[in-house]
Amino acid sequence: MSDNFDQDSSGQATRDIADVAAVEIITTAAVHLMSASAVKVGLADDPDTQIDLDEARKLITALAGLITASAPDISDMHARSLRDGLRSLQLAFREASAIPDPIGQGPGEKFTGPVN
Repeated sequence: MSDNFDQDSSGQATRDIADVAAVEIITTAAVHLMSASAVKVGLADDPDTQIDLDEARKLITALAGLITASAPDISDMHARSLRDGLRSLQLAFREASAIPDPIGQGPGEKFTGPVN
């Protein structure tokens, strides 16, 4: 019985994802990366226990790569708001760092260029 349920639910998920536009999947992934990055740079409820700049660096770099790679395909309207959010996170990271990275070497800057 559970095997049929697993096959049915997996088949439904496959059908559901087939109906979702690529721009929606890309922006959803970007929003998840942004949210996680915001928490890790200390922009959430309890920054004293949630801040983790090493994790934030990885998330912001992944976000920068996703936005940079997908921007030509998702329209300027979507890309612009994602870039704005990314830049805000990069600046928040710089502010949260006790020893800031040199300009051009912060998280994601290899994809976006220097942020200051």
